[in-house]
Amino acid sequence: MSNSFLIQGAEIVNEGKRYFADIAVSRGRIELVFEPDSITESGRFKKYEKIDASGKIIIPGVIDDQVHFREPGFTHKGDIYTESRAAVAGGVTSFMEMPNTVPHALTQALLEDKYRVASRKSLANYSFYMGASNDNLAEVVKTDPRHVCGIKVFMGSSTGNMLVDDQKTLQGIFSESPCLVAVHCEDEPTIQRNFIEFRAKYKEDAPASVHPLIRSAEACYLSSAQAVEFAKKYNTRLHILHLSSAAEMSLFSNDIPLKDKRITAEVCLHHLWFTDEDYVTKGNFIKWNPAIKSSTDRDMLWTALIDGRIDVIATDHAPHTFEEKSRPYFHSPSGGPMVQHLLPAMFEFYHQGKVSLEFLVQKMCHNPAIAFQIQGRGFIREGYAADLVVLDLNKSEMIDKSHIYYKVGWSPLEGEVLKTSVCQTFVNGNLVYDSGEFYESNKGERLIFNR
Repeated sequence: MSNSFLIQGAEIVNEGKRYFADIAVSRGRIELVFEPDSITESGRFKKYEKIDASGKIIIPGVIDDQVHFREPGFTHKGDIYTESRAAVAGGVTSFMEMPNTVPHALTQALLEDKYRVASRKSLANYSFYMGASNDNLAEVVKTDPRHVCGIKVFMGSSTGNMLVDDQKTLQGIFSESPCLVAVHCEDEPTIQRNFIEFRAKYKEDAPASVHPLIRSAEACYLSSAQAVEFAKKYNTRLHILHLSSAAEMSLFSNDIPLKDKRITAEVCLHHLWFTDEDYVTKGNFIKWNPAIKSSTDRDMLWTALIDGRIDVIATDHAPHTFEEKSRPYFHSPSGGPMVQHLLPAMFEFYHQGKVSLEFLVQKMCHNPAIAFQIQGRGFIREGYAADLVVLDLNKSEMIDKSHIYYKVGWSPLEGEVLKTSVCQTFVNGNLVYDSGEFYESNKGERLIFNR
């Protein structure tokens, strides 16, 4: 497989523009972006492998800032190889993975263990969050901001309970963190009160539709408001993950450029796609923390995403087995697989006329790179890493088990027909996915941050 390519004939979507150009890729980098002309004819690229992308579009590789790839400790659900493979099949070329594995990534040594595994197994570029607990502040402050995406704080309990609820510890993290602090925000006392109430009411027979009543909008707002208060007090670089409620949108602003924001916001595909009405048909298969809520909440998330209060679209990819998700509500874990389908699913909203292609590229490619200060990625620019995705906007595909690459083998979007397909994915200039075929000899690279 060549490592020098000339991608020809495609329409590029990048930095707010759509234009036709050829892209020369060499030594892992974008060598040249140019209008087809005498440069091509001169023979300069004679030895490059030519790829005809006529009728297609090219975007920068998607950067997913929130995934759970389950390794170590839960590899029956997924691992870095299987889930990164699914990621590149969906045009996600870089990911940032969470610390609630087993053992939890609560020390610098355990964190580096994950990087070593990824260097051998990941088809996509990678970074891993350092985990925070009630008693590991001394380890948190050792985190290298140039080589680690951020500190993850669970201000609400979730899978692999890593709840940080000690107020003194929280203040220590917000005041002393050497880099971005990413938070899961749900108020634990509120959740526990609701849990007791609904467990008493339903015993073992609760429907999945109680999930947004237990893990309520109130719980989300109380916790997010506290995180914002701490961030403003200590000037912390705060990133709030998987926002899910209308009330939380009042906490964010759109009055300054993203590069200057100290507080940024993320929304996930499932909170933009589903509402609480879908629990009737999907049940626990759309049970996530925070919960999918009402259509009013979803509409406000969209409003805030479009007006710039929400900066980034991600997945919170969190696979569990079909058997685990089929258990009764109180015994079924929260989370589901999404990373393979983020890009084509979000492009459905382009086909519906809701948003532009330029907007989607901004929120999924450019903005994660800006918000996390990722070095040399997220844009189609000469000299940047050649993380590229070739897409066919008019090749429909139904999501079914025959081409779901998650280890768990299911998707909450099964049965949906998506109008856009990923044709090819390049990671660091290497063709890793091509219309159902994987090329796995080259692995992804550790993300570096300009901090």
